[in-house]
Amino acid sequence: MRLGSRMWMFVCAAVLVGSVTASAQQPAPSPSAPATVASPAALDALISDQVRADEANRAVIRGVLDRSEVREVAAKAGLDLERAKQSVSALSGAELQEVAAHARRVDTGLSGGASTLVISTTTIIIILLVVILLIVALD
Repeated sequence: MRLGSRMWMFVCAAVLVGSVTASAQQPAPSPSAPATVASPAALDALISDQVRADEANRAVIRGVLDRSEVREVAAKAGLDLERAKQSVSALSGAELQEVAAHARRVDTGLSGGASTLVISTTTIIIILLVVILLIVALD
């Protein structure tokens, strides 16, 4: 039993010495290496750019949801347009970008006025509304 505890102490000491040796061999950071930390001003600029982009995406979605054509399609499909409008502020990140991309396609299709786009625009409107409602329902 005595030999077992000595062996255990030896193993622990070997591990400790190995850890200290390995950490001591890590290269010190070079003083000439570029800093990897962004300045507070750069971080503020990135954050405000992202906030502006998110708000622009939300504005596009709300603008499409306010269109009379979208209201008509939503009513025919039995979708709750008011809930979708309220849910826009809850969207963020990739979800917000995806829904905004759909909204831009709907807006482009509706603004063009081409009658050949009616079916695809109607489909995109329904998809847009369903995506918004599903995202909110799953959160």
